Formats: sequence, C-alpha cells, structure tokens
Amino acid sequence: MAITAPRGTQDVAPSDSYKWQFVERTVLETAALFGFREIRTPTFEQIELFQRGVGNTTDVVQKEMFEVKGQKGKDIFALKPEGTAGVVRAALENGFLNDALPLKVCYVTPCFRHERPQAGRLREFHQFGCEAFGSKSPYADVELISLVDHILKLFGVKNISLNINSIGCKTCRAEYHAALQAYFAQYKDQLCDTCLERLDKNPMRILDCKSPTCGEIAENAPVVTDYLCDECKAHFTAVKRGLTKLGIAYVVNPKIVRGLDYYTKTVFEFVSSEIGAQGTVVGGGRYDGLVEELGGKPAPALGFAMGIERFLLLFDAQGIELPKPSVCDLYIGSIGIPAGEKAMEIADKLRTEGFSVQFDIMDRSVKAQMKYANKLGAKMSMILGDNELVTGKAQIKDMATGEQKEIDFENELVNVLYDAALAAEADALAGQLGEDAFKRIMQLGNEKTE
Repeated sequence: MAITAPRGTQDVAPSDSYKWQFVERTVLETAALFGFREIRTPTFEQIELFQRGVGNTTDVVQKEMFEVKGQKGKDIFALKPEGTAGVVRAALENGFLNDALPLKVCYVTPCFRHERPQAGRLREFHQFGCEAFGSKSPYADVELISLVDHILKLFGVKNISLNINSIGCKTCRAEYHAALQAYFAQYKDQLCDTCLERLDKNPMRILDCKSPTCGEIAENAPVVTDYLCDECKAHFTAVKRGLTKLGIAYVVNPKIVRGLDYYTKTVFEFVSSEIGAQGTVVGGGRYDGLVEELGGKPAPALGFAMGIERFLLLFDAQGIELPKPSVCDLYIGSIGIPAGEKAMEIADKLRTEGFSVQFDIMDRSVKAQMKYANKLGAKMSMILGDNELVTGKAQIKDMATGEQKEIDFENELVNVLYDAALAAEADALAGQLGEDAFKRIMQLGNEKTE
C-alpha cells in the first residue's frame, strides 16, 4: 500500500510554490515598512504554554492540539496551534521587552490543529503574523489594521469586509460574564456538553460554539459593547475614529469574540464570502494580559494572523494572478563534448549573475534539446557547436517571437539577457497586478532587476 500524506495536510507542488514565495516575501517586506522584524520560534513548545496562554476553555486546547511526547514519555509538548503564545514566550525568555519599546515582530510559521479538514481549514496550515508589545494606544490598533489593509490593497483583493468589536477588559468583562451566565442558564438543557462546561468557566466561549443549536441560542445573548467600562469605550471610539481618518471602512460586529482566551478590548476580522464557510482570512486584536499570564511584567500587546492557504484561495476566487518567476532565462543547446563543456561553463557564469540557465545533461539530440527548451518555457535559446567555439559567436533566439541575432557569447551574452529579462519582468508585473500594484511591489524590492 502506498504511503500518502496525512489527512488534513497538503503538498505544495513546484508549479505552485512561486505563489507562496511571492506572498511570503511581500507580506514580510510590507510589515518591515511598519517597523516589524521577523522572528522564528520552535514548531513545538511546552504544552503548558498553550494551556495558559491560549486558554483551557478554548476548542484549540480542549479538542485540537497535537500532543507530542518526549523520550520515555517524561515531557509533553504541543505542536503550535497558533503563533502568538510562542512569540510572547520568546520575548520573555530572551529579554526582548527590556529593550526600547514598542517591540514589533512578524513571522511566517506552520501551525497545527486537529480539525475536520475542509476548504480553507487544514490540520497543518501556515500563518503570517505580526505582534506588537508595549503600546496601549488605540493608534497601535489602527496601525496594525492598516498594515493588513495595505497588504490587501497591494495584492488587489476586493470584496473583503473588516469587522471590528471590543470585548472589554477584566473590569467590564466580569459584569458581562455574569449577564451571559444568567442568559445561557435558561437554556442549560439545550446547550452542548462543551458549552455546559464553559458556562461557569468562560461563558463568552459559548458565543463561538460551532453547534447550530448553541449558535441559535447565542443569537439573542447580551452584547458585549453594552457592558464596556468608560476606558474601553473611549479606546474603541478612538480606534473607530482612527480607521475613519485613514479611510478604512469597517463594520462593528458585536458577535466577534475570537477563538482564543487571551484577547482583550479590540478584536477584528477581515472576512470574505468568496472562499466558503471558512471566510475569515485575517483575525487579531489586543491581548493586554497575556504577557503577565505567561510570567512577565504587565505589558500591553496586540497582533494578528493571516491564513496563507485562505489568502491563496481568495486569490483563486478573485482571479488574482501572481507574477511567475523566470523558469529559464536561457537554454544552451550543444553538439558534441567540447560544446557541451562550454555550455556548462557559460551556464555556471551566468548563474552567478542571477540568471536562470539550463543546458543539456540528458545527452539529447539537438531537436530534442529544443523541444525541452520549449517545454521549460525558456525565454531565449542558443546552440553551440564546433563552429561557434571557433568563432566565439552564436545565434541567440527569442523563443516567443522566433527572432534571432548573432552575438559574441563570451562578451555580449550578459547584457542581452539582462535587457530581455528587465523588459519582460516589467511587462509581466505591470500587466498581471496592475500598474499601481506593480510600482508598489517594485518599491519593496521584491523583484531583483540588477
């Protein structure tokens, strides 16, 4: 029996990996414009990190974490189900919060949750995330949301809605919890077993239950914004005002609570209706108590995570084409051993100049070599034989137009390829992403043209 990939995981084929590379590079470099620097944390952590940080009443901890036992079963780890808790742990362990604040970090990381696989929901998935520490200002919330807005506009994403809410702080949350407990107590005989446990521990989790019955009951539950204290009200008002100032449209959605216990005050989601049931592409908010919960001194913090798989699904749904990399700038065909060795030598030199070059390593006939060059999508081709080795000149062919010209391949080849690549990549980017997006991406330095 053939061995297959585990359920809920997927391979990224070489024909598609360029999309991932382009997205990852672009989001990280966009985040850098906002002052975020990349951090990398382990794929697995002590399980207590997520039990304390994410919360024992969440579905993530109760149902979805992958546990990993160390040798002889002494240590129990968890494959990370999200990125934030590990970043906080790293910040505390390495003393990052002792440096000048705010601390702004970003990452691209695999995450793992044991869920029922479906479109946009895998057991191994990938997140781009940003976390900021040290600021309690509502402008930090606005800046973070603005970063996401920049990314969406950069890629030309349309028909996506920003939903925001405030779930308050510990002070006003206590009153709200009491109101929820009183409301849901009326329906004890209808709530699922999980929500019955949540009723006493954290009734807000009931609002996030996937059970249709619990969801229907939750429709008429008390609304958190009616219970905000004066400080939380002022903070939320300032966030809304800031978004308006930046021209970022939003909808206040009091049903958003997010699925992790560490959130406080502002929470937000960017939601699309074009990728099925799993429509939340980006989610985040404040978690002002998490640093203290994990053993640090109290420090305000906030962040977001973007599901890369869902982001790519959205591209497919909206017909957004990402620029394909050059598979082969030049294919060098050869006739005979001396010409083959020269082709190998030229290819090696051109690769140091940043060009993608291939030559024959299969001992094919010239006709078969050119057929392969076409299959590769080579932009240009050149054939070397005994005569070319003597004269130092060869015909270089534009594979798209069929146009040929003779060049001194020892001295002119780099300039010819550079000019062709520069023109082709500029046309491709401008045409596929639109002129404005092309200019912005080129400013980020995503495509090397030198």
